[in-house]
Amino acid sequence: MNSAFIKAVVSGNIEETRRFLSDGADVNSRDANGLTVLMLASYAGNLEIVKVLVKAGANVNMNDQHGWSPLSKAVYNAESRKGSAEVTQFLIDAGANIEAPISFGIRPLMLAAGYGETVVVEILLKAGADVLARNEGGLTALMMVKQKHYVDVINILHEAERDAGVGEGSCNSKNEPGSKVVTFLKPVNKA
Repeated sequence: MNSAFIKAVVSGNIEETRRFLSDGADVNSRDANGLTVLMLASYAGNLEIVKVLVKAGANVNMNDQHGWSPLSKAVYNAESRKGSAEVTQFLIDAGANIEAPISFGIRPLMLAAGYGETVVVEILLKAGADVLARNEGGLTALMMVKQKHYVDVINILHEAERDAGVGEGSCNSKNEPGSKVVTFLKPVNKA
């Protein structure tokens, strides 16, 4: 039943997924790679399947051997080259840990920023993601995104760092002298 249940989830078949769950399928089943069905549905960006699984009791904070969780799977899908803002928000609302790192200490905010997922970055920041957190290499999300030139994400992260009291009102860069990085910063709205 496990492989058929996983196939129903991956294919996005809500009726089959519900049937397997009502027949006693383990809502935290894992595939051969150690990914839970919730991770697979989150990675696919299938909000309806994610909702069914969470309602049935799926653990939103289960990890695989590399630290990947449903949330980290939702913030960016390498195959479709996009994240799922809706699934990200739903998982956060369901209690997903927004600071849970994957390999090398990369957190969901860093992952979303590094792939230019503007809306996902905004959702994570609004939920309280630590904009000043550093990965094992000592990089923040802003430092990581500057290497990719995602201007919208750079601006959002600059504002978040300014709100956190770092670089208040300046365009200072935390990059090494001589590095060729363009830094953007919106002016502070003084109301």
